[in-house]
Amino acid sequence: MKKFSRFGQKFTQQSGILQLMADLGQANQSENPNICMLGGGNPASIPAAEAIYQKEMHTMLENPESFNQMLGFYDGPQGSDKFIDILVNLLNQRYDWGLTRKNICLTNGSQSSFFNLFNLLAGEMDDGSHKQVLLPLAPEYIGYFDQGISENMFVAQRPIIEHISDFVFKYHIDFDALEQQLDNNPDIAAICASRPTNPTGNVLTDEEMARLDTLAQKKNIPLIIDNAYGFPFPGAIYMDVNPHWHDNIVLTMSLSKMGLPGARTGIVIANEEIIAAMSAINAVTALAPNSIGACLVSRLIESGEAMHLRENIIRPFYKEKSQSAAKLAERIFTGLPVKIHKPEGAFFLWIWCQKLPISTTELYQRLTARDVYVIPSENFFPNKEDDWKHQTECLRITYTQSETVLERGLNIISEELRKAYSE
Repeated sequence: MKKFSRFGQKFTQQSGILQLMADLGQANQSENPNICMLGGGNPASIPAAEAIYQKEMHTMLENPESFNQMLGFYDGPQGSDKFIDILVNLLNQRYDWGLTRKNICLTNGSQSSFFNLFNLLAGEMDDGSHKQVLLPLAPEYIGYFDQGISENMFVAQRPIIEHISDFVFKYHIDFDALEQQLDNNPDIAAICASRPTNPTGNVLTDEEMARLDTLAQKKNIPLIIDNAYGFPFPGAIYMDVNPHWHDNIVLTMSLSKMGLPGARTGIVIANEEIIAAMSAINAVTALAPNSIGACLVSRLIESGEAMHLRENIIRPFYKEKSQSAAKLAERIFTGLPVKIHKPEGAFFLWIWCQKLPISTTELYQRLTARDVYVIPSENFFPNKEDDWKHQTECLRITYTQSETVLERGLNIISEELRKAYSE
């Protein structure tokens, strides 16, 4: 085999996101009825939502013009003009952001959005400097850390931990440490945070977002907000918060968590300079974003049906699932030194196994041997700190599976934890 380039070596090495997606594919293709797939980020199967999409697709297939627009033509490198105009109208009506068509572009999924954004803003610069992206609170999304073409693209900040009860805790941004980081590191090119946070289900408060925004503007660097689970869709936030945008904020969205992960439709909202750059990258790397997702949901958004779908089907479904999963976990983990992060949004429980005598990577291996797939916490911290054992004591599980699968998986996790602690 020929030797790969540095690029090839970087992106073919083992990584957390590769393991996650490999596990997800293996579990989805397996005929083993005992598999508990609690590790992926795939949205749940919600029959009422799927029926709406099936009806919309059927209507489009019967209309030759709609069918051809969806599959027969390239959109421009910025994405579907019609869909972008519909989004501009929706967001301006709801939030009064003053957007124009030049403030939005589409990508082939959020993962592509962030690959392009991170490498556009950070890495090796013309002046020889090496710019980085600051994550104000770790743990953070597993899919960020291996996306930099350059090494050491990310620097992350340890959070403050609030103990809410014997079973529930919550992360908060340590702003004193964050400001010190920004003052001492001139190579920070952007701040990036997911809201709700994947993997923990944490939702940064409006006050925290305002402080991040102020710090970013003070340093004249963009604030990137990963809004894949947030408002206006899919709305998987279970507390009262407000979305925010202006031209120093890069806000990303996705159709995946609405129940359309296969459509691979990412959305970037930013100032005109960044949108023009992202569109240029689309042209070079993909010619144009795919049109399927944009065509499928355009009428739903324009008619208001997408908001009905969010408010009456998707959001209530996940809110109920989060409450049910938390109660189930509290019952099953009784007697163990285990806490969960307060589930405020997204699709996940973040389980903290305090003073775990083995790493969660070893626990992951033991669980996989019993057909339970989870994600060990080591993969969610880009800067490993030897004096912070918390990084090796947590698991991310998804509660998008049926309650039967979730309960069986949690029981096996409990059994393996009791074995580990007894050892």
